[in-house]
Amino acid sequence: MAKAADLVEQAVHETLAYYAFPDIHWRKIRTNNPLERIMKEIRRRTRVVGAFPDGQSCLNLAAARLRHIAGTAWSTKCYMNMRPLYQPQLSETGAVA
Repeated sequence: MAKAADLVEQAVHETLAYYAFPDIHWRKIRTNNPLERIMKEIRRRTRVVGAFPDGQSCLNLAAARLRHIAGTAWSTKCYMNMRPLYQPQLSETGAVA
């Protein structure tokens, strides 16, 4: 337990680093939903095939799916608005942080 507590104490600044970003980004930074969605789609496609003759054929199927996603409108969606990162942050008192 002491080793785990030491690890948490050493890495707490990394764990809470997303608080340095604008609050509208917090939810999107702490989740990986787009990546999970892509992996779910690849998993669904590979289950349909069932057994692959070799690893290369499985890789080819996954790569084909990724190429399809990259070529569709889904890949051009803006996941986060980056403009707030370039604007000065106002603190509670109204001062620029």
